[in-house]
Amino acid sequence: MATIKSKTSSFSRNLMGVQLAQTPGLKQGLNGVTFISSGIPNLDNILGGGFPLGSLIMVMEDAEAPHHLLLLRNFMSQGLVHEQPLLYASPATDPRAFLGTLPSPLSTKDDKALDREPEQKGLRIAWQYKKYFGDNQQCSEGHRENRQEYSNDFDLRKPLERRSLSGGHIDCVSLKDYPKITAFHDRCSSFLAKFARNDAGPRCAGRIAIQSLCAPQCGYAEMEWDMISFIRCLKSMVRSSNAVALITFPPSLLSPSFAKRWQHMADTLLSVRAIPDEDKELAKLLTGYQDMVGFLHVHKVAQINTQVPVILEASTFSMKLQKRRSLVLERLNQAPVDGSSGTSYAKSAGCSGSSKAASIDF
Repeated sequence: MATIKSKTSSFSRNLMGVQLAQTPGLKQGLNGVTFISSGIPNLDNILGGGFPLGSLIMVMEDAEAPHHLLLLRNFMSQGLVHEQPLLYASPATDPRAFLGTLPSPLSTKDDKALDREPEQKGLRIAWQYKKYFGDNQQCSEGHRENRQEYSNDFDLRKPLERRSLSGGHIDCVSLKDYPKITAFHDRCSSFLAKFARNDAGPRCAGRIAIQSLCAPQCGYAEMEWDMISFIRCLKSMVRSSNAVALITFPPSLLSPSFAKRWQHMADTLLSVRAIPDEDKELAKLLTGYQDMVGFLHVHKVAQINTQVPVILEASTFSMKLQKRRSLVLERLNQAPVDGSSGTSYAKSAGCSGSSKAASIDF
């Protein structure tokens, strides 16, 4: 009896992309890379989409100002908005108190400049169509309020709602309770075991936020090689899971050789630096200096499943507080120079039509 073979096709539906579209807080990128938001829309655009799942992000702190906390707060709040499990470790005695400083997403009602009515923008609509436009406008505004954005703008003056903090998906750890870093390694391993990768794709992503890992309060100052081993193991565990880990550390507390080793193990390496209160030379050099709170420098961008590097338009960006509440990153713009500096071009030797120019022998 002849058997009938079922027809097969070499084309298959990308179920991974469909599932990611339904998963809040995740975005599909090129070469099968899945991105998770940093909590700062500008930083996501700079990095090519956000933090890739399975990557280790390290932020070098400034010794004079806690600007790294701005990145850490937005990173943690973005995960809690999407109800992504979070493991937060801090050298503080009560790390859960830090959750009260996390910012709340900036709603459309708070920012009236972004949500103006069409009539105020000069759009004229016939009277017989206004009733239909009003219904559609209310439906679109209601949909905009209910949906969860991949990356939100956060209001640093408004704390995160209690219902986002009351869930059982937040695990706060004090590094003082782990005098041996190997015990903290086991804690991270048990957390990442919940997000093991499989063929079905990520249904949920996890986040690990470690603040000031080499701070004196942790007691790891004499365990430099142990910390190196911990970071290497953490990177390996994160790489095989649907999670990301963000570590902030003050490089000034490490020896130069160990600080370089830490930076080398990071997939994405950032650094923050505060701006002096009165730097007249820098104020003349940059535009919008009065609105800046610091600088963010991108040293390295994660390259996973690709050999094509992300080409950055710039490596140093200014950190500003838009309307004194929302953190934004902008490219540095040089202030215009006066007319006297333009004479340097005329003094340079070249093919100018001036009679005083030196003759060129061919």
